Formats: sequence, C-alpha cells, structure tokens
Amino acid sequence: MRIISSVQFFVCWAIAVECAVGQTIDAGRGSLPIVVPLGYEQEKPAPLVVLLHGYTGNGPQQDSYMKVSSLAHSYGFLFVAPNGTREESGARNRFWNATEACCDFFGSNVEDSTYIRRLIDEVKKNYAVDANRVFLIGHSNGGFMSHRLAVDHPDTIAAIASLAGAAPNKLTGVKPKRPVNILQIHGTKDRLNLYQGGQIRDVKYPGAMETVEKWAEFYGWSTKATSPPKKLDLDKQLEGNESTITQYGNGSVELWTIHDGGHIPALSETFTKHVIEWLMAHPKMARN
Repeated sequence: MRIISSVQFFVCWAIAVECAVGQTIDAGRGSLPIVVPLGYEQEKPAPLVVLLHGYTGNGPQQDSYMKVSSLAHSYGFLFVAPNGTREESGARNRFWNATEACCDFFGSNVEDSTYIRRLIDEVKKNYAVDANRVFLIGHSNGGFMSHRLAVDHPDTIAAIASLAGAAPNKLTGVKPKRPVNILQIHGTKDRLNLYQGGQIRDVKYPGAMETVEKWAEFYGWSTKATSPPKKLDLDKQLEGNESTITQYGNGSVELWTIHDGGHIPALSETFTKHVIEWLMAHPKMARN
C-alpha cells in the first residue's frame, strides 16, 4: 500500500510540474512559454512577472542569466519572458523600441509598448492574475523598456526593476493616481550605459540618479533622498555588501548602486531574490 501511494504521489507531482512549466501564451507574435507556479489556483490570483531582455538577447537567455523563473514556484508568481523583434540589420539583433536613445536603431517604429501590454492582458484572460501585482524586470534595453511601460501603462504596472536601463528623457502624460513603484539598479563602472548618463548614437539618456529623481519629481515627491544603512550583495565578484540604497517617496522609488559594478554584473546568489522580494513588497498603491 505504501508503494502504491508513493507511485501515485510521484505521478501527481510529475503532472503538476508539467502543468506548471509546459503551458504557452500568445499575444500575436507567436507562442511563449509561461511558468505557472505549483499550487496555482484559479480562485487565488497570482502575481505576474514579465522579464525583458537586453539588446541582441532574447527571453530564455535573459532568464538563464537572472534565473527569475527558478523563483516562480517558491514565490508563487506567473512568469513570462517575451522576445523583441529583429532589426533590419545583417546581425538581425533582437531589440525593444523603448526610448529615444534605445534601441530602435533602424527606425522600425515597432509598437513594443502595445505588444507587452497586450501580452499582459492575454495572461490575464487565461489565468487569475493579481491586478495589483503586475511587475516588470528589465536589463539594459529591457530596463529602458520597463521605464517606458511605466510611463505608457501606469494603471497596469505595479512596479518595475531596471538593471542598467534608464527612463525616457521626458516623462510625459498626466500623473497617474496610483504611481508605479520604480527600482533602478546600476553599476558605477557600467561602460555601456553610463551610471552618470551619456549618449547612444548621439541621443542623450539620463543617468541612474537622474532617472530616479525624474520619477520622484514627476510624482510630486521630494527629490531629497534618504539612504538606509542597509547594504546589499548584488555582485559576487565584488567584496562584501558593495551596493547602497537611495530612496525617494518613502521607498516607492529606489536606486541600488553597485559600486564598481559593470553593465553585466556577476549576479550574486541573492540578487534575484532581493529584486523579487522588493517587487512583492511594492504592489499597486492605493488610490488617492
């Protein structure tokens, strides 16, 4: 009897795993795998995390680097990592049309903001999504894209985490009643997207500090920052807890500065956990 029960348990577990990782979603650009956490129930809406890759990358590569999907089951969130379109170049690099600076270099004018919003809506149609916990994580071009989506769809996005990205030069539109929580993560020795800001193909982009100050100012909060004593270990190749935190608006806008960190940090074992826990602690704000 014990043997039969064990076999039955293994079969049920295997079916659950297959259901969790073997499903797909399609928002008009082909099917994408979606990770559904073990224990997911239609009656209990789950958070949604969308991971956006950098220029030349793709969704699976980005997840291999950041390992976000590996936390979906323990933190109970739905997960999808879409792909940008390919540019009209010999290299056929994938990109997101995010801001003036990055990274529609061949003038496609592809509507990536609309596509990602449509992808989120498609997930909501097929799964029970907690509307107050729709999160974006983006690296480099994907970080730029995350900021763009926070501008375009503030009623949909609860929070973003941008690694080595930047906000648009101008934050446009009406200040939303429920602001998007903003986490900017940036290394001071990033040689590609400079910590202090710079230019990409002669188009300016704001630096890390200017990015978070723009958001604080846009929301009408004080641009006077606070710096909690807590430090983080985000780059395993740097000694100790090398990263400091700068907060605005009671922590609704934060900058994590990786001192001496580069454009592609050697992510610590706790990096993605820190990001996921920050996002989960920053659901959509209550209406004013």
